[in-house]
Amino acid sequence: MATEAFEEIAETFEFLDDWEDRYRHVIELGRAMPPLDPVFQVPALKVEGCASQVWLRPMIEGVGPDARFDFQGESDALIVRGLIAVLHALYSGLTVAQVGHVNAAAELARLGLNEHLSAQRSNGVRSMVERIGLHAAEAVNA
Repeated sequence: MATEAFEEIAETFEFLDDWEDRYRHVIELGRAMPPLDPVFQVPALKVEGCASQVWLRPMIEGVGPDARFDFQGESDALIVRGLIAVLHALYSGLTVAQVGHVNAAAELARLGLNEHLSAQRSNGVRSMVERIGLHAAEAVNA
C-alpha cells in the first residue's frame, strides 16, 4: 500500500542505474522538503536511535481511524532529510488506520535502500518508522 508520491520515487529509482545517482536523488528530495520550524525542534519530537538529529512533528486532521496523517520532519544530515522526505511520500495523506498497515521495510526495500545504508542509518530509519506508527496509533485511539 504505497501512495502515489512514493510510487513516483520508486519509478524514478528504476531509471537511475547507479546507486550514487539514487543517493543524490534522495538528497534532492530532502532539499525540496520544507524546513521544520525550529520551535518544533524540541526533545518531545526528537527521534531517538538516529545517528543524526531527527525531529518528526505529526500533523493529523480529523479524529479517530479516518483522520488524515501527515508530518513534518527535520534533520541536521542531508541524506537523513532525504530519508524523511521518502517516508513522507510513503505515509502522507493516508488515514491513521492505514499507516499501521504499511509495510515500510518492504516498500523501502523496493528502493534498494537496505543494501546501501549504513547500519546506523538503517536503525535511524526504523526508529523514524516506529515513531510514525506510534503517532498514528495514538490518533486512531483519540
